[in-house]
Amino acid sequence: MADAKKKSFFERLTGSMRTNNDDEFVASENNVENSRPAIGKNLKVTEENDPFSHTYQDEEEDGELPIDVYQTEVEIIVQAFVAGVRPDELQISITRDSITVKGKRSTSQNIIDENYFVRELYWGSFSRMITLPAEVEPEEAEAVEKHGLIIIKLPKIDKQKRASIRVKSI
Repeated sequence: MADAKKKSFFERLTGSMRTNNDDEFVASENNVENSRPAIGKNLKVTEENDPFSHTYQDEEEDGELPIDVYQTEVEIIVQAFVAGVRPDELQISITRDSITVKGKRSTSQNIIDENYFVRELYWGSFSRMITLPAEVEPEEAEAVEKHGLIIIKLPKIDKQKRASIRVKSI
C-alpha cells in the first residue's frame, strides 16, 4: 500500500524514503499543536541572557594583513607591506606548516572622525595566519624589512635528505 503522507522537502530533493516514525513530531498544516513543550517558552529575554545584545564596539578587531606567498624549489617566501611599523614591533611565529604575523600600526595624531574627508589607511592591530603549501624549517627562517616591505624566507624541509650514523659498541 502506498504511503499517504506527503514527502518532505528533503525526501523530494534526495529521493530518499522514510525509514521510521521519528518525524511524527514535525508540525504540519494538519496538526493543531505539537504535544511536546516548547523549549524556552516562558523565558524572558533580557540584556544579560540575550546572546545578540553584546556589541563589540569596545573590542578592537584585528585587521587582516594582506600578503603574497610564493615558493621556489628550496624555500617559501612571504611578503607583506608593514609601513609604519617598526621591525621590533612585529611578532612572527612559525611552525612547520604555518606562519603568523602580528603587529600594530599606531598613529601619533589625534584627529576627530568628522574632520576626515577620505580615510583609507588602516591604524591599529593586525594579524595574519597562513597555512604553508609545504613543511618548512622554522629555526632557519629569515626576515628582512626594506622600505616598509617585510620579506620572510622559509627554507623547505628536504624530504630527500639522508643521514648515516655509525653504531657504537658499548
